[in-house]
Order: sequence, then structure tokens, then C-alpha cells
Amino acid sequence: SSRVLWTLAVTQFKRARYMASSAKFKAFLNHPAGPKTIHFWAPFGKWALVVAGLADLNRPADKISLNQSAVLTATGFIWARYSTQIIPVNYSLMTVNFFVGLTGLYSMTRRIKYDMEQKSQDHPVA
Repeated sequence: SSRVLWTLAVTQFKRARYMASSAKFKAFLNHPAGPKTIHFWAPFGKWALVVAGLADLNRPADKISLNQSAVLTATGFIWARYSTQIIPVNYSLMTVNFFVGLTGLYSMTRRIKYDMEQKSQDHPVA
């Protein structure tokens, strides 16, 4: 059993060493938006906003901040557009910002729908 694990570990190490020396991997590392730059790590960290937005899906609608959701929606879509205009074009930044905008938009619509329902309950049409 330990011999099998050792053989597997050595095989994986050889595969990783081969990949690290491949032209595609070197091109990825040295790309203007690759992992040696902020253009790679900023979108990576920004996914935390998307995860937080997804966590808000379980939050009661009356606890959602309309201002915060509106700001997340606006900044998400504005920065998604900006990501296509900069050089180098940063598709990972565009993707994460698009999803920030979507989660903000969904939360915002949930809050607006809740507020409209509350208003109609307070002032029923007779």
C-alpha cells in the first residue's frame, strides 16, 4: 500500500515537473495577466464578494441593504466593462465582476419586491 502511494507520488511529481517546463505553462506564468501580476490575484480575491453575495440568498429580504446591493450591482457591471477595455484584457476580472453585479442585482430585486409587497399590504386596494 505504501509502495503504491510512493509510486503515485513520484509519478505526479514527474508530471508536475514536466508541466512546469512546458511552453504552455511558461507562457501562462509570464503572461501580462498571469500569476506573477496583480491582474491575476485581484480577481482571485474578489470571488469572496461573489461568495458573500451567494450567502445572502438565504438572508431574509427585509435584512438586505438596498444601498449595498445597488452599489455592488453598479460596480460589478462597470468594472466588468472596464476589464474589457484595459490592456491586457483581463477576462478573469471581467468574469468575477459580472458575477458580483449579478449577485448584487438579484439581492436588490429581492429587496425591492419585498418593499413593494409590504407597501401593498399596508395600503390594500379596495
